[in-house]
Amino acid sequence: MKPYAMLSTHELVLAALAEDIGDGDRTTLWTVPAGAVAQARIVAKAPGVIAGIEVAREVVCAVDRSVEMSPQVKDGDSVEAGDLVMTLHGSARSLLSAERVTLNFLQRLSGVATLTREYVRRVEGTGARILDTRKTTPGMRLLEKAAVRAGGGTNHRIGLFDMVLIKENHIAAAGGITAAVEAVRAQNREGLRVEVETRNLEEVDEALRAGVDVILFDNMPLEMLREAVARVRASGTGTRTEASGGVTLETVGAIARTGVDLISVGALTHSAPALDLSMLIEG
Repeated sequence: MKPYAMLSTHELVLAALAEDIGDGDRTTLWTVPAGAVAQARIVAKAPGVIAGIEVAREVVCAVDRSVEMSPQVKDGDSVEAGDLVMTLHGSARSLLSAERVTLNFLQRLSGVATLTREYVRRVEGTGARILDTRKTTPGMRLLEKAAVRAGGGTNHRIGLFDMVLIKENHIAAAGGITAAVEAVRAQNREGLRVEVETRNLEEVDEALRAGVDVILFDNMPLEMLREAVARVRASGTGTRTEASGGVTLETVGAIARTGVDLISVGALTHSAPALDLSMLIEG
């Protein structure tokens, strides 16, 4: 299979600037004198958790390395409406041209961190950890997973290459859980962790017999989930347990109280609303 290279943050920033500025910011070039200097303040307009400070720095540097950037918070810090996130000082033209892409990254990543923090808060005291998924914005996976960490969550696998997760369709194509696990075991020379998705208690029992590292309980009702967790614990194998499927802020607490170790939440990255931030430029 052809290897694929992940975009670096710098490449992603350049692509974002290219689609926004293109061959020139006409409005700024035609209205702002070339020598004008200004200060800008990025301010929170809503409470949340900040993420993406270093990406913002990358954007500003890509536009103009002479702009001075002074963050007032760091990734993972909570802010309230009106709080100062960072100040910028330099060419007014550069500040205006960098504004939208800087805010796009900061708002998106801070939104992910903010939603993650709320999920983490809902499971406090249960011992369950909140995981992200691969349901990320194309090209932004590493940044969004860093934002999940800033919000107090835990990263699941990065991609298809760093962990084996045998899901429903793999099981169907391989001829069952046992056959799929045996095929993986015969080829897993890298010693990757192996996880199996299950939909009912019979599949949980089969996954336990197969000796996998993690058993994923997909869309199980709470009563079945409690029983599945109990069976895995009683096995004494040390197998980890994970719940997934339609997890919401309203349901995550009850899921955590079943005793499951991990809860994966696609919404952290596919449905997080952007945190409201604004840049105010002062002449």
